[in-house]
Amino acid sequence: MKNKLSILIPFFLLAVACAEDPAPNIEPEQASIVIENDVRYASTLPDADNSLTIQFKATSTSALYGYEGDLYLHAGVISEGTWLYVPAKWETNVPKCKMTQKGTNVWTITLSPSIREWFASGETPVTKLGVVIRSADGTRKGVDKDLFINVTDTKYNAFQPAAIVRKTLPSNVRHGINIIDDKTVTLVLYDKDTNGSHKDFAHIIGDFNGWKLSNDEKSQMFRDDAASCWWITLTGLDADKEYAFQYYVGMKDGDPIRLADAYSRKILDPDNDKYILSTTYPNLQPYPSGAIGIASVFQIKPDVYNWKVTDFNAPDASELVIYEMLFRDFTSTGDINGAMEKLDYLQSLGVNAIELMPVQEFDGNDSWGYNPCFYFAMDKAYGTDKMYKEFIDACHERGMAVIFDVVYNHATGANPFAKLYWNASANKTAANNPWFNVDAPHPYSVFHDFNHESSLVRDFVKRNLQFLLEEYNIDGFRFDLTKGFTQKSSTEQTASNYDASRVAILKDYNEAIKNVKADAYIILEHFCDNQEETELSSNGMMVWRNLNNAYCQSGMGYKENSDFSNLYYTTSSRPANSLVGYMESHDEERVSYKQTQWGVGTIKTDLATRMDQLKANAAFFFTVPGPKMIWQFGELGYDISINADPTGTAHDDDTYRTARKPVKWEYAKVPQRKELYETYATLIGLRRSHSELFNSTSTLEWKVSENDWENGRFLTLSSLGNAKQIVVVGNLTNTAMKVETAFPKTGTWYNYRIPSETLTVTSSTASLTVPANDFLIYTSFSKE
Repeated sequence: MKNKLSILIPFFLLAVACAEDPAPNIEPEQASIVIENDVRYASTLPDADNSLTIQFKATSTSALYGYEGDLYLHAGVISEGTWLYVPAKWETNVPKCKMTQKGTNVWTITLSPSIREWFASGETPVTKLGVVIRSADGTRKGVDKDLFINVTDTKYNAFQPAAIVRKTLPSNVRHGINIIDDKTVTLVLYDKDTNGSHKDFAHIIGDFNGWKLSNDEKSQMFRDDAASCWWITLTGLDADKEYAFQYYVGMKDGDPIRLADAYSRKILDPDNDKYILSTTYPNLQPYPSGAIGIASVFQIKPDVYNWKVTDFNAPDASELVIYEMLFRDFTSTGDINGAMEKLDYLQSLGVNAIELMPVQEFDGNDSWGYNPCFYFAMDKAYGTDKMYKEFIDACHERGMAVIFDVVYNHATGANPFAKLYWNASANKTAANNPWFNVDAPHPYSVFHDFNHESSLVRDFVKRNLQFLLEEYNIDGFRFDLTKGFTQKSSTEQTASNYDASRVAILKDYNEAIKNVKADAYIILEHFCDNQEETELSSNGMMVWRNLNNAYCQSGMGYKENSDFSNLYYTTSSRPANSLVGYMESHDEERVSYKQTQWGVGTIKTDLATRMDQLKANAAFFFTVPGPKMIWQFGELGYDISINADPTGTAHDDDTYRTARKPVKWEYAKVPQRKELYETYATLIGLRRSHSELFNSTSTLEWKVSENDWENGRFLTLSSLGNAKQIVVVGNLTNTAMKVETAFPKTGTWYNYRIPSETLTVTSSTASLTVPANDFLIYTSFSKE
């Protein structure tokens, strides 16, 4: 799997404490700080209601030593583990943050008229500042370590938690938000690290107590050591109201932190919700003024969705033609509303399953979704909870299954489990975190790596899988990066080796899914040892089969590395219908883009030729038995690079890999592209109308290796007992060719692309002329 970082990852800074020493030659009555290397010299402890001058001296070891450009202060009020009131994003320069050069390698800035007013922090206690000195373009920092400055605040005193009160956890609750009755909710927070320790205090703060911390029954949580949990029961609630809240936890000798609930069905994000359009998410609850960071939301009686389709029968795996969709880049609105309008188009194409790229809450609004933070909440950037259900219902009405792409290898630092045990100095999950590894044991991870050997992680994942099946009526899952579900240390050379523990973990998840929905699809992005993939397939799971390189090569007109053979399951020891083959996925370069850059002869220069070549590719893809997947717009020859920026301009590196891509629905009106769409529809229709040709009893014989390039490629598909048969012959060169084509029987054969045209075969072979960049397909039965 390639890197899948969101393009809007929040900027989290390393929390590195530095010594504050008396500053030489500074008047004691003036609050000022001199930063030199990673040492701060303080004249006096700054007061929140007075000004503060910060002076930075770049020594020879600093990245800013000798720098002549502008410097900017990146600073924030540190409150409960969160940077607040930061005047500008990292990449944004604002005048108030610009520092003044006072000499060679010396710059100053004054926060005035007071620290509180400079940050506009209101009633938030100001007891610590986070400070970074950076160059104007953000590429250089004054010191490697981010600095913190202690501040006194006599106006707004910080809350002092009371001693722990211990009480047994009720037996009818589990971790997270528990609805007890129409007026009662019990909140349960698990807290026990790998050393057996827990936080010194835990409170809740939210709409139900006016966002006021206290040591009473409305805020202070009980502790149950046997259950390793904090808990509190709230009564007298309004069943129809949405309540926002947070956990307030910490150690007596450390900074408290705010946490959302990991089991939240909905979250409120102060940094990103404001950019969600009301057409995408109507009547979104305003972010509460008393919250800090991401807040959870619960409602005792949420709106009930009445499913229109309650008896949907998902297609058999042998019949699957999956359409991989990213809501963001599928329509101009980039949301569920836009995708709903295109379902008839997909139904006409013939696909019978839609695989949604990750839709569980991820960091930011602009993403592929592989940066998850909350697993029980659907991301609001695409729509409301009801809209997700309406979309799934509408798919089912059209005979299309819905598959969720889920990401359990890792989570971002915004995930509550990560935040609860966090090493700020290393910007990683802490060594005592019971859910996460400090560093991934495998070489493919991004963000923070889940430890799937942990019973906490296993229980959480299984609970989430079961919830998604039951709540959203979906038909299965595509698991991202399952190669990473391991605690075995590996390199790129060894990560794919057989791993019995990884197999056991995946079997456990598979069983949990099947216990809820016996016919649910489980598709793994695995790419491991054949023995391992065979064992998983034999257990009822499917695995991705990547043929992008082969179809790119043939699409460009190159025979080298263009062998299609690995698309068919008999090239391995695994069972039938266990390989989900694809020519393109979200993670691969688009075939048509490569045609425009490196195509042979007219393939590069002529649109019609390119589309014809893609039709020939499709003929040797959809006629092969087994599940198939299309990446969105592949049916129209989408030719924007995976590494293009939002304007469609391609780049040589992957800086813009996950960036928005131009939406090209106008391609559907281009005749040559529409012909490609119609070819896809015809071939998919063949699969759906004659499913007996594509199940495990059928027989495939084909010649699709590099050696079969110059003289044509051939495919013969026969149903059980040869009741129905197909012959495909393809010419992927730029020159027409006459080829001797083997037919399994004599008699009348029908041109499947032109139903009125027949071919009389009188011997075991027939001489056929195949135009350049084209294919012929004959069936032993009439299309009509």
